[in-house]
Amino acid sequence: MAGAPPDGPGPRQQTIGARVSEFLGLIGGAVGGVVAAFLVARYRAGSARSIAEAILADARREAETIARRAEFAAKEDLLRRRDELDAEADTLRRELRDQEKRLEKRADLLDEKLDLINRKEHELEAQRGRLGDQQEALRRREAELQKLLADQLDALRRISALSHDDARDLLLRRVEDELRGEVGALILRHQAAAREGAQQRAREILTMAIQRYAASHTAEVTVSTVDIPNDEMKGRIIGREGRNIRAFEKATGVDVIVDDTPGVVIVTGFDSVRREIAKVALERLIQDGRIHPTRIEEVVKETQEELDDHIRRLGLQAANEANVVNLHDKLIEYLGRLHFRTSYSQNVLRHSLEVAFLTGLMAEELGLDGTLGRRCGLLHDIGKAADHEMEGGHPVVGGELTRRYGESKEVVHAALGHHDDIRVETPYTVLVAAADAISASRPGARRETLEKYVRRLEELESLALGFPGVEQAYAIQAGREVRVIVDSQMLDDASSAKVCRDIARAIQRQLTYPGEVKVTVLRETRSVEFAR
Repeated sequence: MAGAPPDGPGPRQQTIGARVSEFLGLIGGAVGGVVAAFLVARYRAGSARSIAEAILADARREAETIARRAEFAAKEDLLRRRDELDAEADTLRRELRDQEKRLEKRADLLDEKLDLINRKEHELEAQRGRLGDQQEALRRREAELQKLLADQLDALRRISALSHDDARDLLLRRVEDELRGEVGALILRHQAAAREGAQQRAREILTMAIQRYAASHTAEVTVSTVDIPNDEMKGRIIGREGRNIRAFEKATGVDVIVDDTPGVVIVTGFDSVRREIAKVALERLIQDGRIHPTRIEEVVKETQEELDDHIRRLGLQAANEANVVNLHDKLIEYLGRLHFRTSYSQNVLRHSLEVAFLTGLMAEELGLDGTLGRRCGLLHDIGKAADHEMEGGHPVVGGELTRRYGESKEVVHAALGHHDDIRVETPYTVLVAAADAISASRPGARRETLEKYVRRLEELESLALGFPGVEQAYAIQAGREVRVIVDSQMLDDASSAKVCRDIARAIQRQLTYPGEVKVTVLRETRSVEFAR
């Protein structure tokens, strides 16, 4: 019916219900989405927190690892620095200890020097005081003598009619007679005081002077002659403007004298080896004929090399002949050089071999080592091979060479003391000195005529006999010693000492002699009675 309500909902209601249902569904879906989103967000937040915590844990672990590594590295660096500091401290401590030791040594040396200076000052003061006392005593003595002389002169003038000169001469003779004994005693006293310090030095000076400058035989040991075929060769030796002779003298170290002497050129020099080199080289140049500076240098060099080998062979031959082994090469070389050294035309190498044999024989007779004796004798004059190179006489040079090249103390002492320059410490030195005197003074050893030899001995004896109070005089040991016998009634001991000194001074002033001459004055009193 038209007016009747419908039995069910209408289309409008159905639409609203559908919309409400959709709205509710949307709300429910929104609520569900919100809930789902909330749940998802919550889940994600939990996961992020876990991740963050894990990251933080890892960071903490890594930080701890880094910290531990840094701490370990710091400890290692600390230990290394500590070791370096310890090493530096040890070095500093050692340096300080060394410096402290050096300072202590320096302080000790300074103390010793100070003590020495103090002692020297005390000695100087004492010496100054003694000298002052002596000077004062001498002044007083001089004043007394002057007064005594004046009194004597006045007395003589008053008593006698002598002139002034006669009175003075008489007074001087009287004073000399009165003071002769005092002068002798004074000489003995001063000789005893000065002998200990001056004897060694005086012997060294005399030995060196005699060894280096022996005027009586300079020509024998310093000059060599070279024969030339003709005088034209002299001009070639000199060369243009003297260039050849200058080059030769420069290369050899000797002097060449070209004078008017026909057929001879003179080579002179103190070094015997150089002189021999120059002589042989000049002979070769003359024989070759080519003489110019370049050729001169070549020939001199070749000659020097050959002579060096020849010197070594001579030294080896001498050592083998004397049966002396294990010599240093330098000593063998010096032995070879002795072949070119002469003393009064006596070859020093042959002289050394004679001394070696004599010393060995005497040593064996006395029960000593003959081998050591031959070694001492062979090397006793080794210093003569180098006395132009080193300072001192040949005993000093020989002692230094033997000591330097490892010889025993007996050999060193024999080379040093075979001329009685030092106090004898070994019997071999006495044997070498005796053998040296035998070899040098035996007949025929040295070039000296019998007439000259006898005249030299007579001069020594005559000179000694010319002194007052001398009864007899004998020259012995080839003129190396003069023994004088004086009258014991005329001279006392003090006067004998003065006579001895005066004779020695007179020999030095008036005579020419090799080496040294020993003066011995003998004074004795003899009492003779006969029982009948």
